[in-house]
This record gives sequence, structure tokens and C-alpha cells, in this order.
Amino acid sequence: MGLFDFLLGNKNKKIADFKNRGAIILDVRTKGEYQGGAIPGSKNIPLQQLSVRVQDVKKWNKPVITCCASGMRSASAAAILRSNGIEAMNGGGWFNLSQKL
Repeated sequence: MGLFDFLLGNKNKKIADFKNRGAIILDVRTKGEYQGGAIPGSKNIPLQQLSVRVQDVKKWNKPVITCCASGMRSASAAAILRSNGIEAMNGGGWFNLSQKL
């Protein structure tokens, strides 16, 4: 098993663990991107608004899996949430994440 497979395997396990604990899928793409296709049941808070809406996310009282188009914005979003005491992970691109749920 290569390093890439090892890392991906761990990510898939972490996604499964988060989902088993009732994680919320947070899509941080723009409203227009989200309306063009998204994971059913996910919530949408664009990355540009996340810092001012952290308290809204805290009220969910659940772990959060962030996603976007490619995984770049969702990585930033997960870091913002973690820095505010929210258990969060980067799920990557929304389409690929939808295949793992």
C-alpha cells in the first residue's frame, strides 16, 4: 500500500466516523454553485461568510465535514471551524465526497 492509498484510506475512515456521529455536510461554495448541484441534505455557507457565521455552526453541536468544488476552499473552512473549537474535517470536492457517503 502506497502513502497515497494509506492517506485516502484514513480519510475515508474519518468521513465514515464523522457520518456515524451525525456530522453535518457544509458546502462552502457560492450560492450559485450550490444551486447548480449539491449533496442532498447539505447546508450552504459560502466561505466568504463563514467567519461571521461560526456561531450558527456552533449551534448545530455536531461534527462538520466541509466540501467545495475541489477541496481548496473546504480546507480553509475546516481550519476556520477548528480554530473556533468546532470538530471539522475537509471532505474535499462535493461530487467526490457524495460518492463516499
